[in-house]
Amino acid sequence: MRRLPSGRWQASYVGPDLARHAAPYTFDSALDAEGWLANERRLLASDESWTAPKQRHALLRQAQKADGLTLREFAPDALAHRRTRGVPLRPRTLQLYRGLLERVIYPTFGDIALRKVTPEDVEAWWDALPADRPTQNAHSYALLRSLFAEAASARERPRTGVRANPCMVKGAGVARRHREIHTATLDELTAIVQAMPDRLGALVLLCAWCGLRFGEVAELRRGDVDLTRGVLCVRRALVRVDGADIVGRPKSDAGARDVAIPPHLLPVLSDHLTEHVGRGRSALLFPHHAGTDKHWTHGMFYKVWMPAREAAGRPDLRLHDLRHTAAVLAAQTGATLAELMARLGHSTSVAAMRYQTAAQGRDAQIAAALSRMAGQAAP
Repeated sequence: MRRLPSGRWQASYVGPDLARHAAPYTFDSALDAEGWLANERRLLASDESWTAPKQRHALLRQAQKADGLTLREFAPDALAHRRTRGVPLRPRTLQLYRGLLERVIYPTFGDIALRKVTPEDVEAWWDALPADRPTQNAHSYALLRSLFAEAASARERPRTGVRANPCMVKGAGVARRHREIHTATLDELTAIVQAMPDRLGALVLLCAWCGLRFGEVAELRRGDVDLTRGVLCVRRALVRVDGADIVGRPKSDAGARDVAIPPHLLPVLSDHLTEHVGRGRSALLFPHHAGTDKHWTHGMFYKVWMPAREAAGRPDLRLHDLRHTAAVLAAQTGATLAELMARLGHSTSVAAMRYQTAAQGRDAQIAAALSRMAGQAAP
């Protein structure tokens, strides 16, 4: 594999004819290129009548062109014109969808006429997906289903020939969490902060007590902190797409919010602003290098995060797990579903309900407290 000057990736391999063969198209990421190479390996292992990739691709396109529009031809334009509440898809979402298409969907359905895909084809594809990637599988199925729904719409049907959506596998588009999250205890949180560089301790505390996403806290600036009112104004977030930092609105419309800062954090933030943040309102709260406007990225941050979580005895703890910690702590205070959604910037109630369920683990503590109350009231 090699990266082209355009930033896209090219994949090639030496075939049975001892000649080097490149993919007939380039890829958004190295992972997508690896997926194409893996599919070629499977073909080499299972098909004795191997043909060069470009020749095979040309034959498929030629044979299937007469059959109608293919998914590879339909999907890019469909995604480019897709709107969510009137807003185009975000760059990170587009990158995710393109990766799923290249790695998971196109190898099976990319060059087949849309109108020829049957429910049996989709079911067979779904059954063959790797069992150890449930989230990727669910997202891929949901994307495929949405594309076919659009292809079958009254607007697109004359062009695609799709009369009904062939994606009929019940529950396939729902990602089921397979990793149990153990939130950080207050002692573990203290140990992590102590093990972090001084200029990053406040970042950990904001994630753990205010529930900010990494992209939100990485883009916080001096003007977003109102110590008088005790509020963080979350209006922007950082995402990394194809190696470039892009600052935009938070993940969802609900992500643009004001978050009340727990009072015990106000002195910490005040000291941080004095010691580690530039004077202007636009100065980053947590610059990668002091006095610069360079953001932290996940990769760079994890180089200091991993030793700190090891020091706290929590090598399993992801940075995003601090957001879960904040959510459970808020739920334990008795926060309502609507209050949790507002604080965390959730646009749906599904995630907030999960945190309220986690807080129900305090039931035994509540029962014990009730008994103590009863003992105090006894004559």
